[in-house]
Amino acid sequence: MNRIRLQRRRIFLGCEGESEQSYGSLLHHLVDARGHLNIEPVVLQPGGGDPLAIVERAFYIIQRKERAYGERYFYRGVLLDRDTYGQNPGRDQQIQGLIIAAKLHLIWQHPTHEAFLLRHLPGCQKLRPRNTAEAIARLREHWSGYEKGAPMTYLRARLNLDNIRAACTVEPELESFLKAINYF
Repeated sequence: MNRIRLQRRRIFLGCEGESEQSYGSLLHHLVDARGHLNIEPVVLQPGGGDPLAIVERAFYIIQRKERAYGERYFYRGVLLDRDTYGQNPGRDQQIQGLIIAAKLHLIWQHPTHEAFLLRHLPGCQKLRPRNTAEAIARLREHWSGYEKGAPMTYLRARLNLDNIRAACTVEPELESFLKAINYF
């Protein structure tokens, strides 16, 4: 008997660094068994934490990958830290036009990825560390031994779909991204 194999929807997920890439790999791993999505986490360095540079790099990589594969992405997102946004208002103003042109969905991490991860943990959804140092300290209070840049397998040992759903209750950009790609 011949089976029809449905093509997975390709999802681009631009990542500011390795920590975000591990998170993107976790998102892919958790839905991989269903076989309907192929989330491709791509590190967008160099970007130096500059939001516009990261978005520009995402746009460039998307165009290059779509030409190489001859296929457009079903959806495109970028995970980026909010802590450097506002330091250069002129550059920040250019982001909106670029995300429209690139059809990108930004998932801002307030203020950093560690604070974003913190809100995935039970009872931590309302915690809002003010800066990177505080975010890492608070995360380590609830996740003993947490190390920045840990691989997906490390995240998978601690986070599951329930944690992602819990984070979505306070991370509207993550929730709208996951809804748009039919994640849940």
